[in-house]
Amino acid sequence: MKKLCFALAGLHAGMLGALAMLAWLALSSAFYRRSVWSVSNLFASTFYGEPALRLGFGVTTLSGSALLLLMYSLLGAVFGLVIGGRGSRMQVLLLGVLAAIAWYYFTFGFFWKHVNPLIMLYSPDRPMLLGHMLYGGLLGRFRIYVAAVSAVFGE
Repeated sequence: MKKLCFALAGLHAGMLGALAMLAWLALSSAFYRRSVWSVSNLFASTFYGEPALRLGFGVTTLSGSALLLLMYSLLGAVFGLVIGGRGSRMQVLLLGVLAAIAWYYFTFGFFWKHVNPLIMLYSPDRPMLLGHMLYGGLLGRFRIYVAAVSAVFGE
């Protein structure tokens, strides 16, 4: 039951981290004078191809945001399972950031090349890396949510 609590706490932290990353990417897109939906539309091109790369919000935008939220929430659950109760607060925070950076290099160095090369072509490199670091910082705080999840399960 404790593993389930760690996984759910990681899922929670992963979702919050992914939302923060999406917000950061929208803000950085606005700074570069692009649509705040450009990253969500970019991820939507996984399902809809090049027509998803539009300037504004559309139906396809939701699927791109959902893909990003799903992937990073599941990564958070895996992180919660792997880390569990090990390490100090600072060690887990550092591991969260390092795991997010490793995920960034894996997905943008290998995965997206084979699944959706458009993401490799049009992704904003620096804001995406900083977004992953933000995600990792929030992911590394997953133990905050373990107590709340444990209370639900009566542990």
